[in-house]
Amino acid sequence: MSTTVMWLLLAVVVILIVFASVLYKRTFTVHELALTGVMAALSLVAYLFFRIPFYGGSSFHLGNTFTALTALLLDGVSGGLAGAIGLALADILAGDPGYAITTFVLKFIIGITCGAVAHKVFKLRDRNAHEKGYLVKVIVAAGSGLFLNVLTDPFLGYFRNVFIFGQEYTVAQALSKIAGGVTLVNSVASTVCVVILYLALRPALERAKLLTKGETK
Repeated sequence: MSTTVMWLLLAVVVILIVFASVLYKRTFTVHELALTGVMAALSLVAYLFFRIPFYGGSSFHLGNTFTALTALLLDGVSGGLAGAIGLALADILAGDPGYAITTFVLKFIIGITCGAVAHKVFKLRDRNAHEKGYLVKVIVAAGSGLFLNVLTDPFLGYFRNVFIFGQEYTVAQALSKIAGGVTLVNSVASTVCVVILYLALRPALERAKLLTKGETK
């Protein structure tokens, strides 16, 4: 598939997700936009400069950390956009626009999932850090989207490799299995980082009045 078609596909994916966010009636404050932008930048930096490339296009990195972290601090849409924009841009800057298409979708799924578990299921923003079970809820919320990615990444990666990159089915299957293992390691490491950063940042952001209890959308 040509580079032009890859760019067009990425543009369509971006438009559809942004449109879905509008239908969701998500409005952003200045603080939320700023924090989402910072997290997108951190995702990009974590991927481009602190990763270990692996066979078949996979790599060990902590870029997903900031997708889940944003979802826990703000909400799923913000987390999804932070990761999708930051890591898709990282793929483009790394010369892999074909990867950017699936990256955008996968990171948005991580953000939406983490946000839904954190704020719809556990109501984390209404919880006190000292109450019983709080840490477990943070861990589960952080890990929900990241470990779902262990399934969705190889799945979408297989179709990307076959229909965008034109790989043989057997090769694509083998690379998908490798990607699943690498993604599992990334998810474990990212979950640990998210929990540590969330526990440190949430009270600090609340004291700075950049987060308000119970204000998730």
